[in-house]
Amino acid sequence: MSNIRITKQFNFETGHALYGYDGKCKNVHGHSYKLSVTVIGKPITDRSNVKFGMVIDFSDLKKIVKEEIVDQFDHATVFNQTTPHIELAQELKERGHHVILVDYQPTSENMVVDFSQRIIRRLPQNIELFSLKLQETESSFAEWFASDNQ
Repeated sequence: MSNIRITKQFNFETGHALYGYDGKCKNVHGHSYKLSVTVIGKPITDRSNVKFGMVIDFSDLKKIVKEEIVDQFDHATVFNQTTPHIELAQELKERGHHVILVDYQPTSENMVVDFSQRIIRRLPQNIELFSLKLQETESSFAEWFASDNQ
């Protein structure tokens, strides 16, 4: 049986700031992110299996990505916990805002690496994460490929 790639797309809104950056992105701002998640595997050949013919049920992939990424990052503000933004983060939290502190600069490049790790942990044994594409604008995106990270 052939390997087949399955892709599901997700949208979420997230704010961030890049501490120490020399451009506009040093200011707190947000993006309408688009995340494309591609997994690879062989379709199920057991005719008695309700998922017969599927690599993975799109709804199963959706559940993983929704729980690990969308539900956590949507309408949150992400800051690097090792910068002075920690003070702003604490104040926002005290005012009831959803803040995520990470141990990296919250660029699309670093976020896509974080997302890959979160998804890989949850995938069934016979399914592999093939690639991720995280768009922060219509013309700017970061991509992660398993083949580049072996």
